[in-house]
Amino acid sequence: MSTIDSIAPRLQWHILAPEEIERIHEASLTVLERTGVRFPAPRALAVLEAGGCRVDWASGVVRFPRAAVLAALAWAPRHYVLAARDPEQDVLLDGRHGYLSNDASGVFIVDHHTGEIRSSTKADVAASACFVDALPELAFCWGPAVTSRDAPAATRALHDAEAVFVNTSKHFQTVTTVGETAARSVAEMAVLVAGGREELRRRPILSFMQCAVDPLGHDALNLEASLVAAEYGLPCGFMPMPLAAGTGPATLAGTLVVQNAGTLSGLVLLQLAFPGTPVFLSGAPSVIDVRTGAYTGGSPEDYLLAGAATQLARRYEIPMAMGTMATGAKEPGWQAAVDDSLSTFTSVMSGADMMNGAGLLNGSKMLSYPHLLMETEIYRIVKRMAAGIDVSDDSLALDVIDRVGCAGTYLAESHTRRHARDLWRPSFWDRSPHDLWLRAGRPGALEKATEAADEILATHEPRALPEDVRRAIRALVAAADASSTEMPR
Repeated sequence: MSTIDSIAPRLQWHILAPEEIERIHEASLTVLERTGVRFPAPRALAVLEAGGCRVDWASGVVRFPRAAVLAALAWAPRHYVLAARDPEQDVLLDGRHGYLSNDASGVFIVDHHTGEIRSSTKADVAASACFVDALPELAFCWGPAVTSRDAPAATRALHDAEAVFVNTSKHFQTVTTVGETAARSVAEMAVLVAGGREELRRRPILSFMQCAVDPLGHDALNLEASLVAAEYGLPCGFMPMPLAAGTGPATLAGTLVVQNAGTLSGLVLLQLAFPGTPVFLSGAPSVIDVRTGAYTGGSPEDYLLAGAATQLARRYEIPMAMGTMATGAKEPGWQAAVDDSLSTFTSVMSGADMMNGAGLLNGSKMLSYPHLLMETEIYRIVKRMAAGIDVSDDSLALDVIDRVGCAGTYLAESHTRRHARDLWRPSFWDRSPHDLWLRAGRPGALEKATEAADEILATHEPRALPEDVRRAIRALVAAADASSTEMPR
């Protein structure tokens, strides 16, 4: 039985009516066919043109015939596994289960004792991957959570990947690997860890996510990396992040069209290049702060957009990765708790397969370990809510009710002993009586989470990679450092 946590919600929240989903789907096809999406990469343009798309080589804009989009959707697998180095940690994407991950690509670490904020290092990448490895609520490692800002910029993604592969046995979904050379190097690391290229294809322990360039565009290096991922048989998806009133229309429906067209365009490319390759849809649509022009994270529109975008993915029956949590709050507290709770509720109840991710503050910039732990508390609350209420002969408990009668207690009943563990209990919330709370020094969730974070950082040991594999990965990274001028970014 898997040791990771997943959600299989019985309850659902439908933001869009079926006819509204169809209207956005049809509008997305119209945008793809009439407006097009920019692909500034010659190999991608060649693949799309060979697949029947109309390519403007001068501008890089590609227009997609409706038939090409629908054919690509038909070729894409509906179900597959994000494999893990430890098979007990495999993530099954089957349309019925949802999984939480950490957030990715942060650039700062918050010292949870002093409050000091500093740039992240490769050692922090390793520590954060180990921290993710310790938490059953986090099903896979997205990212990494922070980047190796002390490593050479040209090979930073390789240093990130090395630190992650060594420090977690969970599935690794990279979002910092761009360019063909870097992608091939990271894929070869996965070959070393998996035990061969065919074994990696059979059990993909690595997947790729690439960010789109909104509105309606892609980045050349991201496209190159995604084509390498598909060549190796690794799952891949594109994440548009349109901001309503900025890089998307001011209306939520219009922003959904831009979001949907962007992620579908990437799916078409990968299916035309390698039909049947595992792909997923993705998104993190939000709204711009019209007063400052900034992305801040955390608004009612965010939750509506996330749920509606996930409903669209459910229409296609393709796995969906939805940006979840990623609060704009600067510290763990009331704002972060409200934002993360509503965001998680939306992603879970709308049926997202992958929910990325926990741990970062200030719009996905700063990693706080106690904050990450408190977010897992939110996840477990929402998981319990999503399970709904079981109504069966045993749960109705008529015999027990008869036996206890009108003035008894249920505490000593065997029925209570069987079901007491089903009741949710907090790890970090304080629910003690007020006098006990005062005598204990008024502890709160942050204090408890800080203690737990220190314990995990001090004691957790991930499953070790074989020493020969570690040496081979180290040699690969060292060789890339030595010839880093040949590698983009």
